[in-house]
Amino acid sequence: MKDGTTLLANVRLADGSRADIRMAGGAIEEVGPGLDPAGAERLDGGGLLALPGMIDGHVHLDKTLTGLPWMPHPAGPDRASRIATERGLRAGLPPPAERASNLVRQAVALGATAFRSHADIGPDIGVRHVEALLEVKAAFADAADLQIVAFPQYGVLAAPGSYELMDEALAMGADLVGGIDPIGQDGDLDGQLDLLFRLAAKHDKGIDIHIHDPGEAGLREIGALAERTSAAGLEGCVTVSHGFCLGACPDDVFERLAAAMAAAGLPLATHGGGASPLPPVKKLRERGVEVFVGNDDVRDTWGPYGNGDLLIRAMLLSWRSGFRTDGDLAIAFDCAAAAPRRVFGHDDRGIAAGAPADLFTVHAETLAEAVAQHPPRGLVFKAGRLVARDGSYLG
Repeated sequence: MKDGTTLLANVRLADGSRADIRMAGGAIEEVGPGLDPAGAERLDGGGLLALPGMIDGHVHLDKTLTGLPWMPHPAGPDRASRIATERGLRAGLPPPAERASNLVRQAVALGATAFRSHADIGPDIGVRHVEALLEVKAAFADAADLQIVAFPQYGVLAAPGSYELMDEALAMGADLVGGIDPIGQDGDLDGQLDLLFRLAAKHDKGIDIHIHDPGEAGLREIGALAERTSAAGLEGCVTVSHGFCLGACPDDVFERLAAAMAAAGLPLATHGGGASPLPPVKKLRERGVEVFVGNDDVRDTWGPYGNGDLLIRAMLLSWRSGFRTDGDLAIAFDCAAAAPRRVFGHDDRGIAAGAPADLFTVHAETLAEAVAQHPPRGLVFKAGRLVARDGSYLG
C-alpha cells in the first residue's frame, strides 16, 4: 500500500446502493460512490455484496479436527460418551494449536473476523489448551480477534483442581471465566456459581457459562445467574451459552426469565443445534435479551459437522426458527455480526465511516440471499488489511 490507504471499489451495500469503501489506519474512512483517493491501493470488488465481518461468538477451537483426514464419529449420543471419547483420542491427535489454526484460517477465509473460543481446563490437561489458544491468538492477531474462555469441561466441583487451574488460566491471559451445568455436572448450583463469581471478581473478568441442563434444572440455573449478575453489578458481563430450556418452557416461565435476563443484561449465545430445543430468538430480542450465534463444535470428536462458515450457521438458525422473510433473515445475520459486537463492547456500526474496517464480500445480491444461500466469498478484510481472497486465507 502506497500510503496505508486501501480503496475497495465497486461493491454493493446491504441497502442496495453501489459504493466504494476507503480504509486507512484500521478503520473505514469514507463510504460512497466515485471515491478515488490519490495514492491508495485500489481493489475491485467486482460488484459483490459487502457485509460487516462476522463473529463466531461460541466455538471450541481446541477441539476441532479441521485439516485432518476424515475420522468416523466414534462417540455415543450422550455428553458423557463424548467426553470419554475425546479423552481417549486426544493423545493421538496433532497439537490443539495446529488444529485450531486450521479452523481459524478456514473461517477467516469465509468472512469471520473475530472468535470467542472456549478452551478446555481439567486435571488431565491442565492449562495446555489455554496456552495453545494464546499462541493462536498471537499468531493470527492481524487476521482476527480472539477471546478465550477458561472452560471447565468436566465441571468445577466434580473435577478437583479445576478451580485452581481456571485461576491459573485467567492469570495467564484467558479473557473470561467459563462454567458448565452447575446442577447437572456438579450437582451444586450455588457451589459452582460461588466459585465462578469469585474468579470473576478476583480477575475482573466476565463469565460465559454453558447451560445445557433441560427443564427445571436449566431454568433454575438461568434464574440464579440473572440474580447473581445483577447483585454483583456485572450487567452485560455474563453470558448464557445454549440455554436450551428456554425453548421448552411454559409461557409464564419464559416471560419471567426473559425479563430477568434483560434486566441483568444477560445475553444468550446459541448455535441452533438440531437435536435440542431452540430458544425463541425473536421473542428474546423483542424482550430486550441480546442473542448472538456461534458454530459451537466444528468437525471434532463431538460431531462431524461444520466448516466454520457463519453464513451457514445463520441459515441454520433461520431454518430452525422458521424465518423466511428478508427481514427475518437479516435478524439471523445480525446474530452473527452486530449482536456479538454489542455483547463484546465493540463498535457495531458495520460498514460506516469511523467503524473498524472489518468486512467481506460475497457473491449475493442481497443480505437475505447471502444468509439463505451462503454463496462463495470474495475478499475479506481485517482492520483494512486483505486477509483472504476467493475462499483462500492469505496470512
